Amino acid sequence: MVELRSAASPDPMDLTEVYRAEYGRCVATLTRLLGDIGLAEEAVQDAFAVAMEKWDSSADGPPRNPGAWIVTTARHRALDRLRRESTREARHTQALLLQTPDETEEVGPVRDDQLRLIFTCCHPALSPLAQTALTLRLLGGLEVPEIARAYVVPEATISQRIVRAKKKIRDAGIPYRVPGAAELPDRLAPVLTVLYLVFNEGYTATSGELVRTDLCREAVRLARALAELMPDEPEVLGLLALLLLTEARRPARVGPSGELVVLAEQDRTLWDRDLIAEGHALVRRCLRRGQPGPYQLQAAVNAVHTDGPATDWTQVLALYDQLLAHTPTPIVALNRAVAVAEVHGPEAALAAVEALDIPGYHLLPATRADLLARLGRTADAVAAYDEAIALATNDTERGFLTTRRAALVP
Repeated sequence: MVELRSAASPDPMDLTEVYRAEYGRCVATLTRLLGDIGLAEEAVQDAFAVAMEKWDSSADGPPRNPGAWIVTTARHRALDRLRRESTREARHTQALLLQTPDETEEVGPVRDDQLRLIFTCCHPALSPLAQTALTLRLLGGLEVPEIARAYVVPEATISQRIVRAKKKIRDAGIPYRVPGAAELPDRLAPVLTVLYLVFNEGYTATSGELVRTDLCREAVRLARALAELMPDEPEVLGLLALLLLTEARRPARVGPSGELVVLAEQDRTLWDRDLIAEGHALVRRCLRRGQPGPYQLQAAVNAVHTDGPATDWTQVLALYDQLLAHTPTPIVALNRAVAVAEVHGPEAALAAVEALDIPGYHLLPATRADLLARLGRTADAVAAYDEAIALATNDTERGFLTTRRAALVP
């Protein structure tokens, strides 16, 4: 990401917000024009560097349509680079792709470009980690530390996979398009994973404020577009339902002072009832199909959370039992343990949590700390909170954990 602070601009927030909102769209549009993901990304980065200088010096500030300005500038920068670096024949070929009118077209509504980019990055020739890491980087503008956090792997691993994936796409000539119907099933799993992780980063950001609304909304929008493309896929509908039902609770997730508000303490009157109704309808459609998958089961869990004045934890636990049988991962087991605590008590839940090992994942010691506190094991709970606080990278989450720890110490 370009450095968005300059000597003439002590407050970088405007350009930072533009970067967050427009980066993925601009890269997708430039990839369509250029046919080269790497060149498109470099051109967009160059355009943001130019914006940092020109928007600072302009009395009017950012243009009316920042995304279109970035695309136009990036196109010109790419054309200049091609003229300098390409052979004569390649220059003419690439220049024709770029010689489009300079009118300020709207970038936001260009949704197919982003779907094409997702499907290009999720080509089966790439490894699963490379598929999702590259798409998260290009589509959501996520930085390497944010992607590494999503996968709980070293940053160097993610960085290497992204570089190799872009090179393989270029060298293999992988086309930038939505594949035909016969190819879609091979791409679906990583596409769903990408949208899920983009939303998760928006719902609980790696750093800064707790929530990145831009990413949440973008993930929901793309999930809707995918559901229009593949309306008969139960897991596509399940993912859309999951995102809608989670997004519906977002207004109640942060308190008036910016503090984290956990589910049990949220003001349910703040939840978006239209999104909840839409999500519940999708869950019912999935249930009628009788082909449960991980996203459908998670959507069903969230449907229970948003049904009525309180959560029916017995239903939630039954759904997590199904989810764990379908997707036996440590994180699913940790989420199930939360439901176990509500149904069978903290001692049973703690036994399940103690058996888990998720290095670097702050919610494991945070959950353990809560259970220990409920069991009256204060010293152990404080130690677990210390571990969770040290691992947490988001300031809001760290503040929440610090408050909980302080409540245990006289």
